Amino acid sequence: MHQVTLIRNTLQPHLGWHGARVAFLALFLVALFRVRTVNFAELAVAFVGKAKTESNLKRLHRFFADFELNYLTIAKLVVALMGIPQPWTLSIDRTTWEYGDCCHNILMLGVVYKGVSFPLFWWMLDKKGNSNTDERIDLLGEFFLAFPAVEVADLSADREFLGEEWFEYLLEHSKLSFRIRIRESDKLDDGKKCLKAKVVFSTLGIGEQVVLSKPRKLWGHWLYVAALRLESGDLLIVVSNRQAKRAIADYGKRWSIETLFGCLKTRGFCLESTHLVEPERLSRMIALLTIGLCWAFRTGEWLAAEKPIEVKKHGRKARSIFRYGLDYLRRVLLNLEEHETKLLQALQFLSST
Repeated sequence: MHQVTLIRNTLQPHLGWHGARVAFLALFLVALFRVRTVNFAELAVAFVGKAKTESNLKRLHRFFADFELNYLTIAKLVVALMGIPQPWTLSIDRTTWEYGDCCHNILMLGVVYKGVSFPLFWWMLDKKGNSNTDERIDLLGEFFLAFPAVEVADLSADREFLGEEWFEYLLEHSKLSFRIRIRESDKLDDGKKCLKAKVVFSTLGIGEQVVLSKPRKLWGHWLYVAALRLESGDLLIVVSNRQAKRAIADYGKRWSIETLFGCLKTRGFCLESTHLVEPERLSRMIALLTIGLCWAFRTGEWLAAEKPIEVKKHGRKARSIFRYGLDYLRRVLLNLEEHETKLLQALQFLSST
């Protein structure tokens, strides 16, 4: 339990929670890294201390049912832990999965850093399917209120994030540059003729890309357009409010949020294994996993600086920075007494120092 106290004392200055709540978070993080799942039954067994498994299970249920969580505090903690330099690249996307009759549908905004989009704000959508314009605007509005002075390089989003009112909102924020993928069937108007995007770029060969010199009218607004023919033969078509030769490359950073979802789900903390169905409880779970994600990634960065990750013959790394840190912390926290010195080293990355 001495090691859990160290974790609690490290987190306390950043959260401002009651001591008992921070102690729970410390126990939760240790258990999370040990069992690599958010399933309550598994977590309860992995809590350190003398309490019975049944008591740990009740404690888990009480926290996620009753604790009033300040999500702005979590967003500020992410920024402090990760130290992401400005200007920021933002990525917005949605993830969904089903548990029984319950459909979890989460709209999330993150800041991109070294191939991962770190969650700042998210909405639990009480429906299936795409988000609407109001939901997206509310999410971005929360970000701008929380970080009014932050310089943003651009916002990337996939083909779900289209529409006249949505583009109008983005264009009103003149300081916000965006890179949004459109569908091949969307029509582009040059003022003389209106053609489907796939027709406009029909001559592109595999691997070829082009940036149109003049904007095209789409969803009632004049936007700049770039396109790339993928190896699959499909077109990657990106629109922006500014002429940008790097529009395609900038849009590529959007995949960082897919990496995030992988870290939260099967490649990391197995979020889909949760039996939580009430949206607010699941939102609290994502907040705690976000802290775990940051700790694992910062630890992975430190390890990679000491011993770089092996590169396989196919040119890809043997594992990600996140997984490097996750595996290390798991070994340490499974053997707390033996690895206390290593835990003290790892705690510096949980204290943003």
